[in-house]
Amino acid sequence: MPIVAETQSADQVRSVEKSYSAKDLSVLEGLDAVRKRPGMYIGSTDGRGLMHCLWEIIDNAVDESLAGYCKKIEINLEKDGSIEVHDDGRGIPVDKEPKTGLTGVEVVMTRLHAGGKFGGGSYAATGGLHGVGASVVNALASRLDVEVDRDGKIYWMSFKRGVAGIF
Repeated sequence: MPIVAETQSADQVRSVEKSYSAKDLSVLEGLDAVRKRPGMYIGSTDGRGLMHCLWEIIDNAVDESLAGYCKKIEINLEKDGSIEVHDDGRGIPVDKEPKTGLTGVEVVMTRLHAGGKFGGGSYAATGGLHGVGASVVNALASRLDVEVDRDGKIYWMSFKRGVAGIF
């Protein structure tokens, strides 16, 4: 049996084209864009996309190792389906980032295209700049907890779908 698809007439299509103007454009900013179109950032929303997210976080630990600051990376798959990634690297910066006024942790976890691999000299070698970053993982995670051990102190933040809070 042949498949028949109905399409709009050329006149209907033209009328839509005539009404197309700047007011018809949508501007998604920040993590909203990630949540609206996750496939653009992680490729798919199936198991492959989940693995892409996991590798994003693991790659951050690997980069610390390649830079000589990390000797141990531990990955735990928990019974509740959550995943923990621990390393003994320097930790995400916790001081204020001058441009945003946010802590380094907040910038890394909530701002697209932010991190120590974009010309700041923090990493001489990395696993690559092809990834989407921790902020994308955070935007898509139902919950993400960050614990940073830095300069002898423990810092902690929690997020739900990229929004910081106490949960």
